[in-house]
Amino acid sequence: MTPYVVAPESTAERTALWRALHAQIDEPPHVIEDVIGLKLLSPSDDWRERPDMDPQRAGLFRASIVGRARFIDDLVDEMAARGIRQYVMLSAGLDTFAQRRPDVASHMVLFEVDQPGPQTWKKQRLNELGFGLPEWLRFVPVDFESGHSWWEALLAAGFNNGEPAIVTCTGVSLYLTQDAIVEMLRRIAALTSGSTFAMTFVLPLELVESHERIGFEAAIKGARAGGTPFVSFFAPTEMVALARGAGFKEAHTVAGAALSQRYFAGRSDSLRPGNSEQFLVATT
Repeated sequence: MTPYVVAPESTAERTALWRALHAQIDEPPHVIEDVIGLKLLSPSDDWRERPDMDPQRAGLFRASIVGRARFIDDLVDEMAARGIRQYVMLSAGLDTFAQRRPDVASHMVLFEVDQPGPQTWKKQRLNELGFGLPEWLRFVPVDFESGHSWWEALLAAGFNNGEPAIVTCTGVSLYLTQDAIVEMLRRIAALTSGSTFAMTFVLPLELVESHERIGFEAAIKGARAGGTPFVSFFAPTEMVALARGAGFKEAHTVAGAALSQRYFAGRSDSLRPGNSEQFLVATT
């Protein structure tokens, strides 16, 4: 049965638009150049007038989004240079690595794991825009709400469990229970030695820096009102402990301040990522 065509979730849409907005209004050098998500969405001409696109009010979040996207790009580049040939994106949404970076992606097998409806929509839009669906780009539809196994679907799509991989999961853990996160960590920790996992997580409110707290509280309230409440918050030490307890050989966190130093130092504008969202990077 062909899945229903469903437009991307609002969080995926907002992320894609923030990335495009960065390329359009922020001063160069741009942390990442990505307007493909905007082309896929083809929003109305007044999309930049949306309250969540306000250049100043949403600047911290926009910087965090482009910073984490660049971090993942660089990590995939590094892993590919080491010979990793499998890249798995959990809840891929409107990720555009395959379209932006075919120089790297075409030498790997990319698995985009996501809900069936939005994934069908994305495939249609990629074809309509002329990007096509190369053989090395595998779409893995998984109905998470029905309890379907993303791991079984990944294997069915051709994932080779005998070879190492890089697996990423951004902007998702805050919506998952701790039990679901631990289950995901255990599954990925069991991958072949040499695999790498990168996942974003958010700090508890009491650990968020004072200048970010008002915006972070507003985001929490907005998510709850929109029916997608934030569920899980972790201190960096807690997240590392969970990863090591799940079986990863090595695990560390990367703070927003580190991304700021790496990608935003020397900018003439005030664009900087916040520190409320951080990365877990773990290896098997």
